[in-house]
Amino acid sequence: MIEHKKIFIDGSWVDSAATDSIFVTNPVTEEQIAAVPRGTAADVESATQAAAKAFVSWSETPVEVRAQIFKKLARLTESRADDITRAIVSELGYPELWTRKSQTLGAVEELEIIADCLGDITWSEQVGNTTVSREPSGVVGAITAWNAPLRSIISKAGAAIAAGCTVVLKPSEVAPLSAFIFADLASEAGIPPGVFNLVCGTGPEVGEAIASHPLIDMVSLTGSVRAGRRVMEVGAQTIKRVHLELGGKSANIILQDSDFKRAVTDGVEDAMRNTGQACGGLTRMLVPRERLNEAEKLAAERAEQYVLGDPWDPATTLGPVATAAQHDRVRRYIEVGLEEGVKLVTGGAEAPEGLSRGYFVRPTVFSGDNQCTLAREEIFGPVVVIIPFDDEDDAIRIANDSDYGLAAGVWSGSAEHARVIAAKLRVGRVRINGAPLNKRGTHGGFKLSGVGREWGRFGIEEFLEHKSVIG
Repeated sequence: MIEHKKIFIDGSWVDSAATDSIFVTNPVTEEQIAAVPRGTAADVESATQAAAKAFVSWSETPVEVRAQIFKKLARLTESRADDITRAIVSELGYPELWTRKSQTLGAVEELEIIADCLGDITWSEQVGNTTVSREPSGVVGAITAWNAPLRSIISKAGAAIAAGCTVVLKPSEVAPLSAFIFADLASEAGIPPGVFNLVCGTGPEVGEAIASHPLIDMVSLTGSVRAGRRVMEVGAQTIKRVHLELGGKSANIILQDSDFKRAVTDGVEDAMRNTGQACGGLTRMLVPRERLNEAEKLAAERAEQYVLGDPWDPATTLGPVATAAQHDRVRRYIEVGLEEGVKLVTGGAEAPEGLSRGYFVRPTVFSGDNQCTLAREEIFGPVVVIIPFDDEDDAIRIANDSDYGLAAGVWSGSAEHARVIAAKLRVGRVRINGAPLNKRGTHGGFKLSGVGREWGRFGIEEFLEHKSVIG
Protein backbone atom coordinates (compact mmCIF):
# COMPACT_ATOMS: atom_id res chain seq x y z
CA MET A 1 0.00 0.00 0.00
CA ILE A 2 1.12 3.53 -0.84
CA GLU A 3 1.11 5.78 2.22
CA HIS A 4 1.31 9.54 1.86
CA LYS A 5 1.73 10.99 5.34
CA LYS A 6 2.56 14.57 4.41
CA ILE A 7 0.99 17.45 2.50
CA PHE A 8 2.70 20.03 0.28
CA ILE A 9 2.90 23.56 1.71
CA ASP A 10 5.27 26.41 0.88
CA GLY A 11 7.46 24.26 -1.35
CA SER A 12 7.98 21.40 1.10
CA TRP A 13 6.36 18.17 2.21
CA VAL A 14 5.22 18.82 5.79
CA ASP A 15 3.26 16.99 8.45
CA SER A 16 -0.50 17.41 8.29
CA ALA A 17 -2.52 18.32 11.34
CA ALA A 18 -4.64 15.29 10.48
CA THR A 19 -5.09 12.48 12.96
CA ASP A 20 -6.90 10.21 10.50
CA SER A 21 -6.28 8.91 6.98
CA ILE A 22 -8.41 8.60 3.86
CA PHE A 23 -8.07 5.26 2.12
CA VAL A 24 -8.03 4.95 -1.66
CA THR A 25 -9.76 1.88 -3.08
CA ASN A 26 -9.00 0.14 -6.36
CA PRO A 27 -12.43 -0.15 -8.05
CA VAL A 28 -11.37 -3.29 -9.94
CA THR A 29 -10.26 -5.34 -6.91
CA GLU A 30 -12.20 -3.45 -4.18
CA GLU A 31 -8.98 -3.44 -2.15
CA GLN A 32 -7.41 -0.48 -0.38
CA ILE A 33 -4.28 0.57 -2.25
CA ALA A 34 -3.26 3.88 -0.68
CA ALA A 35 -3.75 6.20 2.27
CA VAL A 36 -3.52 9.99 2.40
CA PRO A 37 -3.94 12.40 5.32
CA ARG A 38 -7.47 13.48 6.15
CA GLY A 39 -6.61 17.17 6.07
CA THR A 40 -8.03 19.77 8.42
CA ALA A 41 -8.93 23.45 8.53
CA ALA A 42 -5.57 24.03 10.22
CA ASP A 43 -3.84 22.61 7.12
CA VAL A 44 -5.86 24.94 4.91
CA GLU A 45 -4.84 27.86 7.13
CA SER A 46 -1.16 27.03 6.75
CA ALA A 47 -1.47 26.55 3.00
CA THR A 48 -3.43 29.77 2.54
CA GLN A 49 -0.94 31.83 4.51
CA ALA A 50 1.85 30.46 2.32
CA ALA A 51 -0.12 31.21 -0.85
CA ALA A 52 -0.97 34.74 0.27
CA LYS A 53 2.68 35.46 1.06
CA ALA A 54 3.88 34.05 -2.28
CA PHE A 55 1.30 35.96 -4.32
CA VAL A 56 3.08 39.30 -4.07
CA SER A 57 6.17 38.20 -5.97
CA TRP A 58 4.59 35.53 -8.21
CA SER A 59 1.94 37.93 -9.54
CA GLU A 60 4.74 40.18 -10.78
CA THR A 61 6.62 37.39 -12.58
CA PRO A 62 6.94 38.16 -16.31
CA VAL A 63 4.53 36.26 -18.52
CA GLU A 64 7.44 34.90 -20.55
CA VAL A 65 8.97 33.36 -17.42
CA ARG A 66 5.67 31.67 -16.54
CA ALA A 67 5.38 30.31 -20.07
CA GLN A 68 8.85 28.78 -19.88
CA ILE A 69 8.02 27.15 -16.54
CA PHE A 70 4.92 25.54 -18.02
CA LYS A 71 6.85 24.27 -21.03
CA LYS A 72 9.30 22.64 -18.64
CA LEU A 73 6.42 21.28 -16.54
CA ALA A 74 4.94 19.68 -19.67
CA ARG A 75 8.21 17.90 -20.43
CA LEU A 76 8.63 16.74 -16.83
CA THR A 77 5.07 15.43 -16.76
CA GLU A 78 5.74 13.55 -19.98
CA SER A 79 8.84 12.00 -18.41
CA ARG A 80 6.70 10.64 -15.56
CA ALA A 81 4.00 9.27 -17.87
CA ASP A 82 4.42 5.71 -16.64
CA ASP A 83 4.04 6.69 -12.98
CA ILE A 84 1.05 8.93 -13.63
CA THR A 85 -0.70 6.34 -15.77
CA ARG A 86 -0.11 3.66 -13.16
CA ALA A 87 -1.56 5.86 -10.43
CA ILE A 88 -4.71 6.75 -12.37
CA VAL A 89 -5.34 3.17 -13.50
CA SER A 90 -4.95 1.90 -9.94
CA GLU A 91 -7.36 4.42 -8.42
CA LEU A 92 -9.97 4.56 -11.22
CA GLY A 93 -9.66 1.32 -13.16
CA TYR A 94 -9.62 2.93 -16.60
CA PRO A 95 -8.06 0.77 -19.35
CA GLU A 96 -4.31 1.43 -19.39
CA LEU A 97 -3.92 2.26 -23.08
CA TRP A 98 -6.78 4.75 -22.97
CA THR A 99 -5.58 6.26 -19.68
CA ARG A 100 -2.12 6.93 -21.08
CA LYS A 101 -3.52 8.66 -24.17
CA SER A 102 -6.44 10.62 -22.74
CA GLN A 103 -5.53 11.24 -19.11
CA THR A 104 -1.72 11.36 -19.00
CA LEU A 105 -0.70 12.61 -22.44
CA GLY A 106 -3.86 14.72 -22.48
CA ALA A 107 -2.49 16.47 -19.37
CA VAL A 108 0.84 17.07 -21.12
CA GLU A 109 -1.01 18.60 -24.06
CA GLU A 110 -2.97 20.91 -21.77
CA LEU A 111 0.20 22.14 -20.08
CA GLU A 112 1.66 22.93 -23.50
CA ILE A 113 -1.51 24.79 -24.48
CA ILE A 114 -1.34 26.89 -21.30
CA ALA A 115 2.25 27.85 -22.10
CA ASP A 116 1.32 28.81 -25.67
CA CYS A 117 -1.87 30.66 -24.77
CA LEU A 118 -0.19 33.01 -22.31
CA GLY A 119 1.02 34.91 -25.35
CA ASP A 120 -2.53 35.17 -26.77
CA ILE A 121 -3.93 37.17 -23.86
CA THR A 122 -4.28 40.94 -24.14
CA TRP A 123 -2.62 41.89 -20.87
CA SER A 124 -2.99 45.65 -21.42
CA GLU A 125 -4.85 47.88 -23.88
CA GLN A 126 -5.49 51.56 -24.28
CA VAL A 127 -9.10 52.82 -24.26
CA GLY A 128 -8.98 56.56 -24.79
CA ASN A 129 -7.13 58.02 -21.83
CA THR A 130 -7.51 54.77 -19.87
CA THR A 131 -5.10 51.87 -19.67
CA VAL A 132 -7.06 48.66 -19.03
CA SER A 133 -4.90 45.83 -17.74
CA ARG A 134 -5.50 42.22 -16.76
CA GLU A 135 -4.19 41.23 -13.33
CA PRO A 136 -4.29 37.95 -11.39
CA SER A 137 -7.27 37.49 -9.08
CA GLY A 138 -5.22 36.52 -6.02
CA VAL A 139 -5.19 33.33 -3.98
CA VAL A 140 -7.28 30.61 -5.62
CA GLY A 141 -8.83 27.60 -3.92
CA ALA A 142 -9.01 24.72 -6.42
CA ILE A 143 -11.30 21.79 -5.65
CA THR A 144 -10.92 19.13 -8.31
CA ALA A 145 -12.78 16.03 -9.53
CA TRP A 146 -11.86 12.37 -9.63
CA ASN A 147 -13.00 11.48 -13.15
CA ALA A 148 -10.00 13.24 -14.76
CA PRO A 149 -7.80 13.82 -11.70
CA LEU A 150 -4.63 15.30 -13.22
CA ARG A 151 -6.33 17.14 -16.07
CA SER A 152 -8.72 18.71 -13.57
CA ILE A 153 -5.76 19.97 -11.54
CA ILE A 154 -4.19 21.50 -14.65
CA SER A 155 -7.46 23.15 -15.74
CA LYS A 156 -7.74 24.88 -12.37
CA ALA A 157 -4.46 25.08 -10.49
CA GLY A 158 -2.43 25.16 -13.71
CA ALA A 159 -4.46 27.91 -15.36
CA ALA A 160 -4.57 29.95 -12.14
CA ILE A 161 -0.81 29.74 -11.61
CA ALA A 162 -0.21 30.67 -15.24
CA ALA A 163 -2.43 33.72 -14.72
CA GLY A 164 -0.19 34.82 -11.83
CA CYS A 165 -2.34 33.52 -8.98
CA THR A 166 -1.25 31.25 -6.15
CA VAL A 167 -3.19 28.12 -5.30
CA VAL A 168 -4.43 25.94 -2.49
CA LEU A 169 -5.50 22.63 -4.05
CA LYS A 170 -7.85 20.03 -2.63
CA PRO A 171 -7.71 17.04 -4.96
CA SER A 172 -10.50 14.49 -4.95
CA GLU A 173 -10.15 12.06 -2.08
CA VAL A 174 -11.28 9.29 -4.48
CA ALA A 175 -8.30 9.75 -6.81
CA PRO A 176 -5.59 11.86 -5.12
CA LEU A 177 -2.44 10.01 -6.18
CA SER A 178 -1.54 11.97 -9.32
CA ALA A 179 -1.81 15.20 -7.31
CA PHE A 180 1.16 14.11 -5.20
CA ILE A 181 3.20 13.49 -8.35
CA PHE A 182 2.16 16.88 -9.73
CA ALA A 183 3.35 18.67 -6.58
CA ASP A 184 6.87 17.30 -7.05
CA LEU A 185 6.83 18.13 -10.76
CA ALA A 186 5.66 21.69 -10.13
CA SER A 187 8.53 22.28 -7.73
CA GLU A 188 11.04 20.72 -10.12
CA ALA A 189 9.76 22.90 -12.97
CA GLY A 190 10.60 26.05 -11.01
CA ILE A 191 7.25 27.07 -9.50
CA PRO A 192 8.36 28.91 -6.34
CA PRO A 193 7.46 27.89 -2.79
CA GLY A 194 3.94 28.88 -1.75
CA VAL A 195 2.63 29.25 -5.28
CA PHE A 196 1.22 25.70 -5.32
CA ASN A 197 0.00 24.05 -2.12
CA LEU A 198 -1.70 20.67 -1.69
CA VAL A 199 -4.07 19.74 1.12
CA CYS A 200 -5.97 16.50 0.67
CA GLY A 201 -9.16 15.83 2.58
CA THR A 202 -12.92 15.74 2.33
CA GLY A 203 -15.32 18.37 1.03
CA PRO A 204 -17.04 19.07 4.37
CA GLU A 205 -13.66 19.60 6.07
CA VAL A 206 -11.06 20.89 3.63
CA GLY A 207 -13.44 22.08 0.91
CA GLU A 208 -15.52 24.15 3.33
CA ALA A 209 -12.38 25.63 4.89
CA ILE A 210 -11.16 26.71 1.46
CA ALA A 211 -14.50 28.20 0.40
CA SER A 212 -14.86 30.17 3.63
CA HIS A 213 -11.28 31.40 4.12
CA PRO A 214 -11.10 35.22 3.97
CA LEU A 215 -7.65 35.22 2.32
CA ILE A 216 -8.81 33.06 -0.58
CA ASP A 217 -10.06 35.39 -3.29
CA MET A 218 -11.58 32.87 -5.69
CA VAL A 219 -12.74 29.25 -5.63
CA SER A 220 -12.81 26.95 -8.65
CA LEU A 221 -14.72 23.68 -8.28
CA THR A 222 -15.45 20.74 -10.51
CA GLY A 223 -18.14 18.61 -8.94
CA SER A 224 -21.82 18.04 -8.41
CA VAL A 225 -24.53 20.67 -8.49
CA ARG A 226 -24.99 20.13 -4.75
CA ALA A 227 -21.31 20.85 -4.12
CA GLY A 228 -21.46 23.89 -6.41
CA ARG A 229 -24.40 25.33 -4.50
CA ARG A 230 -22.55 24.86 -1.23
CA VAL A 231 -19.38 26.56 -2.51
CA MET A 232 -21.43 29.53 -3.75
CA GLU A 233 -23.26 29.73 -0.44
CA VAL A 234 -20.13 29.61 1.71
CA GLY A 235 -18.08 31.78 -0.63
CA ALA A 236 -20.78 34.46 -0.64
CA GLN A 237 -19.95 35.28 2.97
CA THR A 238 -16.64 36.78 1.85
CA ILE A 239 -17.85 37.83 -1.65
CA LYS A 240 -15.52 35.46 -3.48
CA ARG A 241 -15.42 34.94 -7.20
CA VAL A 242 -16.69 31.43 -7.88
CA HIS A 243 -15.95 29.31 -10.93
CA LEU A 244 -17.99 26.13 -11.23
CA GLU A 245 -17.75 23.23 -13.69
CA LEU A 246 -20.68 21.03 -12.77
CA GLY A 247 -22.84 18.38 -14.40
CA GLY A 248 -24.49 17.74 -17.71
CA LYS A 249 -27.25 15.85 -19.45
CA SER A 250 -26.13 16.52 -22.97
CA ALA A 251 -28.19 15.88 -26.10
CA ASN A 252 -26.88 14.37 -29.32
CA ILE A 253 -29.18 15.36 -32.21
CA ILE A 254 -28.92 12.92 -35.13
CA LEU A 255 -30.76 14.32 -38.15
CA GLN A 256 -32.35 12.32 -40.95
CA ASP A 257 -29.66 13.15 -43.53
CA SER A 258 -26.70 12.23 -41.30
CA ASP A 259 -24.36 9.28 -41.64
CA PHE A 260 -26.76 7.49 -39.34
CA LYS A 261 -24.77 4.38 -38.42
CA ARG A 262 -21.64 6.40 -37.69
CA ALA A 263 -23.61 8.97 -35.68
CA VAL A 264 -25.29 6.39 -33.46
CA THR A 265 -22.09 4.43 -32.93
CA ASP A 266 -20.08 7.55 -32.14
CA GLY A 267 -22.85 8.72 -29.82
CA VAL A 268 -22.70 5.53 -27.77
CA GLU A 269 -18.91 5.80 -27.57
CA ASP A 270 -19.13 9.38 -26.36
CA ALA A 271 -21.69 8.47 -23.69
CA MET A 272 -19.57 5.54 -22.48
CA ARG A 273 -16.16 7.29 -22.29
CA ASN A 274 -14.67 7.29 -18.81
CA THR A 275 -17.24 4.52 -18.12
CA GLY A 276 -19.88 7.23 -18.54
CA GLN A 277 -18.14 9.37 -15.92
CA ALA A 278 -17.79 12.44 -18.13
CA CYS A 279 -19.80 15.57 -17.39
CA GLY A 280 -20.00 16.43 -21.09
CA GLY A 281 -20.95 12.92 -22.24
CA LEU A 282 -23.75 12.83 -24.83
CA THR A 283 -26.13 10.73 -22.74
CA ARG A 284 -29.37 11.73 -24.51
CA MET A 285 -29.43 10.45 -28.10
CA LEU A 286 -32.14 12.20 -30.16
CA VAL A 287 -33.18 10.43 -33.38
CA PRO A 288 -35.99 10.78 -35.94
CA ARG A 289 -39.02 8.85 -34.71
CA GLU A 290 -39.23 6.79 -37.89
CA ARG A 291 -35.66 5.56 -37.34
CA LEU A 292 -35.97 4.75 -33.64
CA ASN A 293 -35.87 0.97 -34.13
CA GLU A 294 -32.78 1.30 -36.32
CA ALA A 295 -31.07 3.47 -33.71
CA GLU A 296 -31.89 1.00 -30.95
CA LYS A 297 -30.35 -1.86 -32.92
CA LEU A 298 -27.19 0.07 -33.81
CA ALA A 299 -26.74 1.34 -30.24
CA ALA A 300 -27.16 -2.15 -28.81
CA GLU A 301 -24.60 -3.56 -31.22
CA ARG A 302 -22.01 -0.99 -30.16
CA ALA A 303 -22.71 -1.22 -26.44
CA GLU A 304 -22.44 -5.00 -26.49
CA GLN A 305 -18.97 -4.82 -28.06
CA TYR A 306 -17.36 -3.36 -24.93
CA VAL A 307 -15.03 -5.65 -23.01
CA LEU A 308 -15.04 -5.13 -19.24
CA GLY A 309 -12.29 -6.39 -16.97
CA ASP A 310 -8.62 -6.01 -16.06
CA PRO A 311 -7.49 -2.49 -17.09
CA TRP A 312 -3.98 -3.77 -17.79
CA ASP A 313 -5.28 -6.24 -20.38
CA PRO A 314 -5.10 -4.60 -23.86
CA ALA A 315 -8.39 -6.34 -24.74
CA THR A 316 -10.28 -4.40 -22.05
CA THR A 317 -12.19 -1.40 -23.41
CA LEU A 318 -14.33 -0.32 -20.43
CA GLY A 319 -13.50 -0.05 -16.76
CA PRO A 320 -15.58 0.08 -13.59
CA VAL A 321 -17.19 3.13 -12.06
CA ALA A 322 -15.03 4.77 -9.41
CA THR A 323 -16.55 3.90 -6.05
CA ALA A 324 -18.93 1.54 -4.29
CA ALA A 325 -21.34 4.43 -3.75
CA GLN A 326 -21.25 5.31 -7.46
CA HIS A 327 -21.77 1.64 -8.32
CA ASP A 328 -24.89 1.50 -6.18
CA ARG A 329 -26.13 4.83 -7.54
CA VAL A 330 -25.80 3.91 -11.22
CA ARG A 331 -27.43 0.51 -10.76
CA ARG A 332 -30.27 2.16 -8.86
CA TYR A 333 -30.86 4.55 -11.77
CA ILE A 334 -31.11 1.56 -14.10
CA GLU A 335 -33.68 0.00 -11.76
CA VAL A 336 -35.63 3.28 -11.68
CA GLY A 337 -35.74 3.26 -15.47
CA LEU A 338 -37.22 -0.23 -15.42
CA GLU A 339 -39.70 0.72 -12.71
CA GLU A 340 -40.86 3.67 -14.82
CA GLY A 341 -41.43 1.36 -17.77
CA VAL A 342 -38.63 2.74 -19.95
CA LYS A 343 -37.65 0.23 -22.64
CA LEU A 344 -34.36 -1.53 -21.89
CA VAL A 345 -32.50 -2.04 -25.17
CA THR A 346 -29.39 -3.72 -23.75
CA GLY A 347 -27.49 -3.95 -20.47
CA GLY A 348 -29.14 -3.82 -17.07
CA ALA A 349 -28.44 -3.58 -13.36
CA GLU A 350 -27.07 -7.11 -12.95
CA ALA A 351 -23.32 -7.65 -12.58
CA PRO A 352 -21.56 -8.23 -15.89
CA GLU A 353 -21.00 -11.91 -16.64
CA GLY A 354 -17.81 -13.25 -15.10
CA LEU A 355 -17.18 -10.16 -12.94
CA SER A 356 -18.31 -10.85 -9.39
CA ARG A 357 -15.74 -8.44 -7.96
CA GLY A 358 -15.20 -4.78 -8.84
CA TYR A 359 -17.54 -1.83 -9.40
CA PHE A 360 -18.45 -2.84 -12.93
CA VAL A 361 -21.71 -1.80 -14.60
CA ARG A 362 -23.02 -3.18 -17.87
CA PRO A 363 -23.04 -0.69 -20.75
CA THR A 364 -26.76 0.09 -20.79
CA VAL A 365 -29.03 1.58 -23.44
CA PHE A 366 -32.64 2.63 -22.83
CA SER A 367 -35.24 3.97 -25.25
CA GLY A 368 -37.74 6.41 -23.80
CA ASP A 369 -38.82 10.03 -23.73
CA ASN A 370 -37.38 13.25 -22.33
CA GLN A 371 -39.53 13.17 -19.20
CA CYS A 372 -38.22 9.93 -17.71
CA THR A 373 -35.79 10.18 -14.80
CA LEU A 374 -33.00 8.76 -16.95
CA ALA A 375 -33.31 11.75 -19.30
CA ARG A 376 -33.64 14.38 -16.58
CA GLU A 377 -30.90 13.52 -14.07
CA GLU A 378 -27.16 13.08 -14.43
CA ILE A 379 -26.33 9.41 -13.86
CA PHE A 380 -22.54 9.51 -14.29
CA GLY A 381 -22.29 5.94 -15.47
CA PRO A 382 -22.42 3.93 -18.70
CA VAL A 383 -26.09 4.62 -19.44
CA VAL A 384 -27.57 6.32 -22.50
CA VAL A 385 -31.24 6.94 -23.35
CA ILE A 386 -32.50 7.19 -26.94
CA ILE A 387 -35.29 9.73 -27.45
CA PRO A 388 -37.32 10.11 -30.67
CA PHE A 389 -38.24 13.49 -32.17
CA ASP A 390 -40.82 14.46 -34.81
CA ASP A 391 -38.97 17.24 -36.65
CA GLU A 392 -36.01 19.59 -36.20
CA ASP A 393 -37.95 22.07 -34.07
CA ASP A 394 -38.98 19.20 -31.82
CA ALA A 395 -35.36 18.05 -31.57
CA ILE A 396 -34.20 21.53 -30.56
CA ARG A 397 -37.02 21.77 -28.01
CA ILE A 398 -36.11 18.42 -26.46
CA ALA A 399 -32.38 19.23 -26.39
CA ASN A 400 -33.02 22.53 -24.58
CA ASP A 401 -35.57 21.00 -22.21
CA SER A 402 -33.01 20.24 -19.51
CA ASP A 403 -31.81 21.78 -16.28
CA TYR A 404 -28.28 21.43 -17.65
CA GLY A 405 -26.51 23.11 -20.57
CA LEU A 406 -22.98 21.79 -20.83
CA ALA A 407 -22.59 20.15 -24.23
CA ALA A 408 -24.39 18.80 -27.29
CA GLY A 409 -23.80 17.13 -30.61
CA VAL A 410 -25.45 17.67 -33.99
CA TRP A 411 -25.14 15.24 -36.91
CA SER A 412 -26.21 16.26 -40.41
CA GLY A 413 -25.26 15.69 -44.03
CA SER A 414 -24.64 19.44 -44.15
CA ALA A 415 -22.20 20.86 -41.60
CA GLU A 416 -23.55 24.33 -42.40
CA HIS A 417 -27.07 23.25 -41.52
CA ALA A 418 -25.80 21.57 -38.35
CA ARG A 419 -24.31 24.91 -37.28
CA VAL A 420 -27.73 26.55 -37.72
CA ILE A 421 -29.14 23.98 -35.29
CA ALA A 422 -26.16 24.43 -32.94
CA ALA A 423 -26.81 28.17 -32.72
CA LYS A 424 -30.23 27.43 -31.21
CA LEU A 425 -28.95 25.18 -28.42
CA ARG A 426 -28.48 26.61 -24.92
CA VAL A 427 -25.21 24.86 -24.16
CA GLY A 428 -21.55 25.75 -23.81
CA ARG A 429 -20.17 23.43 -26.48
CA VAL A 430 -21.56 21.75 -29.61
CA ARG A 431 -19.67 19.16 -31.66
CA ILE A 432 -20.64 18.91 -35.32
CA ASN A 433 -20.56 15.42 -36.89
CA GLY A 434 -18.32 14.03 -34.16
CA ALA A 435 -15.60 16.65 -34.53
CA PRO A 436 -12.83 16.11 -31.95
CA LEU A 437 -12.58 18.49 -29.03
CA ASN A 438 -10.35 21.53 -29.43
CA LYS A 439 -8.73 22.23 -26.08
CA ARG A 440 -7.86 25.74 -27.17
CA GLY A 441 -11.59 26.41 -27.23
CA THR A 442 -13.77 26.48 -24.13
CA HIS A 443 -15.22 23.98 -21.67
CA GLY A 444 -18.13 25.04 -19.48
CA GLY A 445 -21.86 25.42 -19.61
CA PHE A 446 -25.15 27.20 -19.06
CA LYS A 447 -27.78 26.72 -16.35
CA LEU A 448 -26.95 24.06 -13.73
CA SER A 449 -23.82 23.10 -15.65
CA GLY A 450 -21.90 25.90 -14.02
CA VAL A 451 -20.33 29.34 -14.14
CA GLY A 452 -17.26 30.27 -16.16
CA ARG A 453 -15.01 28.46 -18.64
CA GLU A 454 -11.90 26.30 -18.72
CA TRP A 455 -9.25 25.48 -21.38
CA GLY A 456 -7.01 27.62 -23.55
CA ARG A 457 -6.63 31.35 -22.99
CA PHE A 458 -10.26 31.50 -21.85
CA GLY A 459 -9.48 29.25 -18.90
CA ILE A 460 -6.53 31.44 -17.90
CA GLU A 461 -8.63 34.60 -18.24
CA GLU A 462 -11.10 33.20 -15.67
CA PHE A 463 -8.43 33.91 -13.07
CA LEU A 464 -7.78 37.51 -14.14
CA GLU A 465 -9.35 40.82 -13.09
CA HIS A 466 -9.55 44.07 -15.07
CA LYS A 467 -7.94 47.24 -13.75
CA SER A 468 -8.29 50.70 -15.25
CA VAL A 469 -5.71 53.48 -14.87
CA ILE A 470 -7.05 56.80 -16.15
CA GLY A 471 -5.08 59.84 -17.29
